[in-house]
Amino acid sequence: MASDFLTLLDWRRQLGELYAEVRRLRADDPAAAHAYWQHSRNKLFAHHPQTPLTPQARPDFAALPVWLYDPAYAFTAAVQTDLPPESFVVQTSAGHDMPLVRVGRVQLDNGVQALGALDVYWIDVYGGGLFVPFRDAGSGQTSYGGGRYLLDTVKGADLGSLGGDQLVLDLNFAYHPSCFYDPQWSCPLAPPQNVLGVEVRAGERL
Repeated sequence: MASDFLTLLDWRRQLGELYAEVRRLRADDPAAAHAYWQHSRNKLFAHHPQTPLTPQARPDFAALPVWLYDPAYAFTAAVQTDLPPESFVVQTSAGHDMPLVRVGRVQLDNGVQALGALDVYWIDVYGGGLFVPFRDAGSGQTSYGGGRYLLDTVKGADLGSLGGDQLVLDLNFAYHPSCFYDPQWSCPLAPPQNVLGVEVRAGERL
């Protein structure tokens, strides 16, 4: 129905406004930005017609479970672009093909802890966008086995950049894709090369 596309448009707009406010707040108070992110997403999931929750899950929904904000999981990283570009297709949760192009790699090392490297992708469809999914040692136990998303500019999930080329990659804002809540959604899953060897106890959890 046409109304479904209009409500989806509103969902996208509200997400864009949410992340714009998160970027503003995070510049001075990352924990306050995280609290705002959590509160706003809870409202969207509870009340918006495009909520990823199934109709059966909506009446009992209270809040999305997340770990408390931990600054040790906040990173900024320049994208290493001297890698050969690599085009490939990943499967989505619904078995569809999703074309990706690797455009670089980031090292998650903030001087407190070093978690490893993640590839940065361009979603190679109309419009495109930067995309950084990941799995970790806790995937399937404390978070969704298919991985979580750290950056997805197609959906507006973008914490911004510092100094032009330093991506803000704060794992406290990592979230589950929509297919985690309802299998009717088709979500690209984290490729094997984007798996961190430690458990990331930050962001959205089971």
